Amino acid sequence: MPEYEYRAREISGAEVTGTLTADSEQQALSSLAGKSLFPTRIVMADASQTRQKAIGKRVSAAKLATFYSQMGDLLHSGVPLLRSLELLERQATQPALSAVLQDVRAQVADGTRLAEAMRRHPRAFSELAVSMVRAGEEGGFLEDVLKRVALFTEHEEDLKGRVVGALVYPLFLLGVGFIVVIAMLVFFVPKFAPIFERQKELGELPLATTVLMGMSDFLQHYGLWVALGIVGLIWWGWTWLQSESGRMLYDTWRLKMVGLGPIIKNLATSRFCRILGTMLKNGVPLLNALRIAKDATGNKVLSAAISHAADNITAGKSLARPLASSGQFSQEVVEMISVGEEANNLEQVLLDISDNLERRTHRQLDLFVRMLEPVMLMVMAVMILFVVVALLMPVFQGASAMS
Repeated sequence: MPEYEYRAREISGAEVTGTLTADSEQQALSSLAGKSLFPTRIVMADASQTRQKAIGKRVSAAKLATFYSQMGDLLHSGVPLLRSLELLERQATQPALSAVLQDVRAQVADGTRLAEAMRRHPRAFSELAVSMVRAGEEGGFLEDVLKRVALFTEHEEDLKGRVVGALVYPLFLLGVGFIVVIAMLVFFVPKFAPIFERQKELGELPLATTVLMGMSDFLQHYGLWVALGIVGLIWWGWTWLQSESGRMLYDTWRLKMVGLGPIIKNLATSRFCRILGTMLKNGVPLLNALRIAKDATGNKVLSAAISHAADNITAGKSLARPLASSGQFSQEVVEMISVGEEANNLEQVLLDISDNLERRTHRQLDLFVRMLEPVMLMVMAVMILFVVVALLMPVFQGASAMS
């Protein structure tokens, strides 16, 4: 007989959990009723283990955006919260999302607030979504908040897709060029070694050919160690980036990169302004919104500047002045924030800043990618040309000597 895990309440209201054996779920419910227990959750033990594994997996942003939107529509139409969660759990096509929603529904049924139930699943629900849902619950406009979170999630996913899509082709070109050159050095160049042996003994081998043959010989004898060294270096770099000092130094370097640095800064600033503006528009206090929005920039340097600004706001100062003193935000952004504070319209100004920065960043990114593609092709051509010329120079030199 299958085993069921249950969570139930006694007549006194105390919560109990346990397992029991039954032929079906209906028989399990009857068995609990015979013990004067009122079940709030009952699942097969194997299914429970499967769901626990699914809960640990990340939920796609596209699925979450659909969930937020549908949840907002259901609540706006008057469907109760628990019923809405149950409907969306049944409709969920991704096992991870279905498992998360089942757990959220069970917690809400036990009296936990929706925001707190969502907070227990950080791999599914972001800090932004949790904070906005909490504000919606406290302010009585939960359905509107969920619709805004859905729009924000869709917008962020679209922006991420555009950035990744723009960089895929240049990186592909770089990878292909690297593989072609390595293959030529390991498999093609060594076949010419016997031909150049006499010129090498006489010291007449051109410098370019000597360098090329040396590189080829090195890769043949130590290629495996080089590959292992690269893997080890990547692992060390990844570990170093997890540290506070490593991440800070890396983020500082990213902001100062030639060509790509301003694009990264604009994208991070745009994301910060959009999150802060969206949260302010939905009733989240400024200090709480700043503490959440600073982590959404994805950059430790900018996060530190925003955190410092939040401390100054606590001391009674405006937001624009500490942001300006940090030196991490452009004068244009600071001026617009200052105007928004004076006009008491900061949330809308922040959203406008985000829109403007995104449009500008998309143009900069398109231009950068258009320039990057021919640069990558040129790098590939130079590498291959070096190999070809280094191999042909001894041939031409020998033919010239014979003539």
